[in-house]
Amino acid sequence: MLPLSSDGTFHFEILRILALARYNGADIGEVLEAAEHIEPGNMESFHDAFADLASRVLAQAERINAEAHPISARDAYFRASSYFRSADFFIHGNPIDPRINSLWTQQTLAFDKAIALLPIPGERLILQADGFNVHGIFFRADHRSGPKPTLILGNGFDGAQEEMLHVVGFAALERGYNVILYEGPGQPTVRRKQDRGFIHDWEKVVTPVVDYLIQQPEVDTTRIGLLGYSLGGYLSVRAAAFEHRLAAVIAIDGIWDVYKSFAESLLPAEWIASFEAGDATGLNFQIDEFRPKADTPTTLRWIIDQGLWAFNVEDANGLLNGIKKMTLEGLESQIQCPVYVGDAADDHFFKGQPGWVKRNIGEKATLATLTAAEGAGHHCHIGAAVTMNQRLLDWFNEAISD
Repeated sequence: MLPLSSDGTFHFEILRILALARYNGADIGEVLEAAEHIEPGNMESFHDAFADLASRVLAQAERINAEAHPISARDAYFRASSYFRSADFFIHGNPIDPRINSLWTQQTLAFDKAIALLPIPGERLILQADGFNVHGIFFRADHRSGPKPTLILGNGFDGAQEEMLHVVGFAALERGYNVILYEGPGQPTVRRKQDRGFIHDWEKVVTPVVDYLIQQPEVDTTRIGLLGYSLGGYLSVRAAAFEHRLAAVIAIDGIWDVYKSFAESLLPAEWIASFEAGDATGLNFQIDEFRPKADTPTTLRWIIDQGLWAFNVEDANGLLNGIKKMTLEGLESQIQCPVYVGDAADDHFFKGQPGWVKRNIGEKATLATLTAAEGAGHHCHIGAAVTMNQRLLDWFNEAISD
């Protein structure tokens, strides 16, 4: 694929933003123009490029007469919201950086102005869970012909529920499904508003969402599906092992054991050796020495920065202890519904994991591999939204029609 930056991590994140264009979350030219100002390895330059773009597009949205031109205003607000999220992406190394909250306030306000202008406006929800609240946004399909199938969409290690509207949500709405977005502990809104880091037992997050849906007259309660994106590929299947009211689950992409990928490919072997030897002091020393170096790979620096923030832990030992709990081992017999297991052939985060999910779950699982030749080989098939949605939504339609 044509590189968008000589920094592979920045290439991926720029492509991720561009990928939102098909479903109203970005405009290609303005993203590429902003990308010209991003310096390889310089996370602040990434923030600056997208914060500037977000502010300019927001100003454009505010100048539009939304009553006279609702579609124009809506699209501009959606784009501004996306760019504010992008500006936030690489700044979590300092957990008290005030921009972490100020950018999120701006992205939320812009997104809410956009969804208010939809033909059927989205509705924000706060659902009570066990010791925390789940934040969600419900988008109803046209239900004049009766209750409709519903897809629950969740993001992963770093992404927001708002992003999921552009990734899969609009594609599902086009097909006549209701859509509910949600976030749990460790994810952007819950982490900010409730100071809750990631948990491994994700059924505690999903069950309150299902409880809400089965009370809605627009929802066909026999045809509720759950989709998890990125780390959500683990979270969704974990939830399905306990929440048996789901008709189908979709993992984009499949993850069997999160720690396995961190140990085998994402983190240096010496860090893993220190962790597994119980040498927390040595592990933290290695990471503290490594992070500030100018030649530290962007991906590695970001994984640690984001991981500490999202898991809400003080050090890497706490992070790895949290990650180690994220495994489906021993739960395979509890999964009762069909599972779509996405597999990106060139995934740089969880390569090989979808095959583990398929082998361990067996006949209930459908392994769907997409390749670089299809433009879909990146992690989560970034950049191939139309192809990905065609595959997974056709599968979902067939799964709930059996």
